[in-house]
Amino acid sequence: MLPYPIIKLLKGKEISSLRKHHWIFSGAIAAKDEALKNGELVQVHSNKDQLLGVGHFQYGSIMVRMVSFEEEIIDLDFWKKRLAQSYRLREAIGLTDNPETNVYRLVHGESDGLPGLIIDFYNGTAVIQTHHIGMYRHVKDISQGLQFVFGTKLKCVYDKSAETLPRDLGVENRVVFGQPDTNMVVEYGCQYEIDWEKGQKTGFFVDQRENRYLLGKYSKGKKVLNTFCYSGGFSVSALKAGASEVHSVDISAKAIELTDRNVALNAGFEGKHISIVADVVKYIREIETDFDIIVLDPPAFAKNLKAKHNAVQAYKRLNLEALKHIKKGGILFTFSCSQVVDKQLFANTITAAAMEAGRNVKILHYLSQPADHPINIFHMETEYLKGLVVYVD
Repeated sequence: MLPYPIIKLLKGKEISSLRKHHWIFSGAIAAKDEALKNGELVQVHSNKDQLLGVGHFQYGSIMVRMVSFEEEIIDLDFWKKRLAQSYRLREAIGLTDNPETNVYRLVHGESDGLPGLIIDFYNGTAVIQTHHIGMYRHVKDISQGLQFVFGTKLKCVYDKSAETLPRDLGVENRVVFGQPDTNMVVEYGCQYEIDWEKGQKTGFFVDQRENRYLLGKYSKGKKVLNTFCYSGGFSVSALKAGASEVHSVDISAKAIELTDRNVALNAGFEGKHISIVADVVKYIREIETDFDIIVLDPPAFAKNLKAKHNAVQAYKRLNLEALKHIKKGGILFTFSCSQVVDKQLFANTITAAAMEAGRNVKILHYLSQPADHPINIFHMETEYLKGLVVYVD
């Protein structure tokens, strides 16, 4: 018998859990203890009292996030086992001992069966972000599990959950274990400084690694515009590959400062990089039509379904301006990280922008998130990043 309170589902509502989908919505629940508090572990039963697994309870539309579809206690041994599974996946795809790349995602929420948990590994430092109070309560055990999995490779565990949890919980970002040796990382031979304390997300957009590498393949001798540049990942990749000139644009002065530091870390780029603090949407309307490559990597325009229509219009306007201003024979790298905007809708949006711009456009690549951000076949909401590389005539 498990020691957790029981939540019983309505008849027929067990199907998604039997298919290993991690979310249980409030409308599926038949009975629960009214004294349940946010973050409590619960066991979920079907209407016929079949145990479906264990999850975190939270009031809201998604009322339970399943962390196990088995009868098991969520203790330190659980975390050691689950984190070891995640590590083995990254080992299998060649990231755990890679001399060219020492930054990768170790845990990607529901993709790794752990809803609400993100862990990125930065050259010896593991940065944790939890997205609900239930997962946050396991941070100590997660840290110990990381020490078990990584051994001496792990120098520090930093919890950055204050960025993602409600302020009234009083959570503070903090070092949970050890001290970092360095905040410098290498990705495909490019050096970057990571600011996991004050930077966006866990400090770096790890999910664009393969797309940055692909950009490099097209960049030799080209003039490149990198918009929404944040820490300059695409800029450094283009310069490293031999771009003749790179312009980096972001509305945040701090982001531009970080971009400049990252460009300076990589020798040989003197006189080839220009950084601009500006609103990208306004800036791109005024650029010269001499860029060979433009990168559009905006933040999520849609956080939920209600914002979907406005997001699509925003993507269209942004891409329309890029398509109007890119050089004939140019290449556009364009992305959306809005989960509610699927691949087909995004492609349709770029098509509409191309028609309005009056440009002939050919798709060269469909892009997605890298293998350390796997897509859970039982939980397709884990697919969120999509992109296109298009040739513009």
